[in-house]
Amino acid sequence: MSDPIYDVIAIGNAIVDVMAPCEDSEIESLGLAKGGMTLVDTDRARELYDAMGPAREISGGSAANTLAGLAALGAKCAFIGQVADDQLGEVFAHDIRAGGIAFDTAARAGDPPTARCLIFVTPDGQRTMNTFLGASQFLPADAMDDATIASAKVLYLEGYLWDPEEPRKAMRRAIAAARNAGRKVAFTLSDAFVISRYGDDFRALIDAGQIDILFANEHELAALTGIEDFDAGLAQVAAKVPTVVVTRSENGAHAVSGGEHAQVPAEPIAKVVDTTGAGDLFAAGFLFGHVRGRPLAECLTLGAVCAAEIISHYGARPEADLAELVAARLG
Repeated sequence: MSDPIYDVIAIGNAIVDVMAPCEDSEIESLGLAKGGMTLVDTDRARELYDAMGPAREISGGSAANTLAGLAALGAKCAFIGQVADDQLGEVFAHDIRAGGIAFDTAARAGDPPTARCLIFVTPDGQRTMNTFLGASQFLPADAMDDATIASAKVLYLEGYLWDPEEPRKAMRRAIAAARNAGRKVAFTLSDAFVISRYGDDFRALIDAGQIDILFANEHELAALTGIEDFDAGLAQVAAKVPTVVVTRSENGAHAVSGGEHAQVPAEPIAKVVDTTGAGDLFAAGFLFGHVRGRPLAECLTLGAVCAAEIISHYGARPEADLAELVAARLG
């Protein structure tokens, strides 16, 4: 097997985030599920966009956000995701390449347009996401090049993209290519609603030994296992997955790998501005430590540092120098 070219290659939704602050009353009047992620159709996306106040447009998508953090830390990364041949597609492609991430997926002609996520941010920093998947749900299996997948140490997949059928087939093909090449497969569960729809698929992947690194928050862990007790749920998954990483918001994070259990507190922060991308950037920090061979507790600390930076401002892409923050924290 040849040496890897990339540290991490990720497959995910190619989405442009449209973010605006709002009051809790607006969340209620629009009938939104505060703090959650809801898939919306074209009409609902237009309705919500019209209801938004002044907004910022920032290239996003869960796996792409993770790669942005990894690249900022110094990792070499590549992204696979589907955009349309339109203005937002060009914005997404420009932004991700400007971050030093390889992106070669050809744009898709015609409708639907490039995906966008309409994010309402309440004063407590909670983000309520409404996602129009658009072109991203038409990522074809033939966009997967086995040699490219095999050229990364880690293949990273986001659970959100498991929803549409075509990308689901693409990710199954990518998992096979990575495992055939002896590479590691990392998977983030993304959201409890995804687990409610495809938990059986995820549990089957885990039982078949297809996942090497699993990322979840404590609510997703409970949804996956059906066990409310945190320690019991973690133990159940850790018996089947080589490395399990679970975040608990202000209560820090846990990881179990090879029988070792590590736990770190959340990093201190003056004010939570926006929690968008916290899990994505936690995964970035952890994976950076993992591919660099750092101890398990340090990998968690790297994740906590990156998550703390991202929740200190609007948007899911880092604004401070993550490499400097990590160096100051860990040396």
